[in-house]
Amino acid sequence: MPRARNGQGSRGARILQNAPRELHTRPLTRLGEGIGKVVYASPHWVVKRTRSTSEIIALIVLWRLLRRWERFLPIGLGRHLLQRPSRRIRILRVFTQLIVKVLPGRIWYTTHIGTVWKRYRDQNQRGETLARDYLTGTALVPGYVSFPETRVRIKGWPFWLRIDHATERVECTLHQRLNQLAQQRAYDQIELWLNRFLDLRQRGWQLGLFSTDAHLKNFGVIEDRVVLIDSGGLTNEWSEVEDKLSFEDVVVEPHIQLGLGPILGARPDIAARFNQRWKREVSVNGVRRHWQALRPVASVEGV
Repeated sequence: MPRARNGQGSRGARILQNAPRELHTRPLTRLGEGIGKVVYASPHWVVKRTRSTSEIIALIVLWRLLRRWERFLPIGLGRHLLQRPSRRIRILRVFTQLIVKVLPGRIWYTTHIGTVWKRYRDQNQRGETLARDYLTGTALVPGYVSFPETRVRIKGWPFWLRIDHATERVECTLHQRLNQLAQQRAYDQIELWLNRFLDLRQRGWQLGLFSTDAHLKNFGVIEDRVVLIDSGGLTNEWSEVEDKLSFEDVVVEPHIQLGLGPILGARPDIAARFNQRWKREVSVNGVRRHWQALRPVASVEGV
């Protein structure tokens, strides 16, 4: 039976005698999925199933094939399958996984596919460790509870999951909240949430943590807070931060890079203010000011 990754003893976690009752009330619904995890949820809690190595490699193979064949597929179909996983992509993943299991492992592990898998595995493990050690119990991430191992029902295969922890469910992703506000033409609220997003990032920098994958879908909303919900891109290595920021330097309009073009299309003034603050803060000098609150940052000049 699949089992969630052990999280007991995490600093800052609330330890319960039993799992929250609602996790046993009815089968948990499938909330979303990524390359390494499938997320299930009750009204207030989220649990995750970690994918097997063969599942992850199958998804990497599928992703590469769809990228390669996208121009031959009906208009938009390839992009739709890549961005919004569906029953069709899951069926394709199952067949691809069978091929991955049948063929010798060296075919996958000694090719570019194996390199991508190892990079993902290492980054994800490091991000989860950093989040557990530095963020659990803070307002920067959803609440976290641990409890004795128990079995819960989930909708769909594998139907049951063993878990020993759960995470507070966010109301929606930050990207979803901004889209909702744009439909309501609540642009002042959009600007408020964008500033909260940047404020959250700065608080992370003060802890010596930087997200190299700061996409709006990797952040969630709880009441009036923005929280990090995907820790896979976290790093505490300044050299990696500098590499990422060197890319940010050449981005002319950060709001376009973040997918905010349609949301802020009617308000170029808000887009301009956000871009100005982003370029000022998400830069080597901007991040260094907060990073040095924790420890000095050595540059090539030795400063």
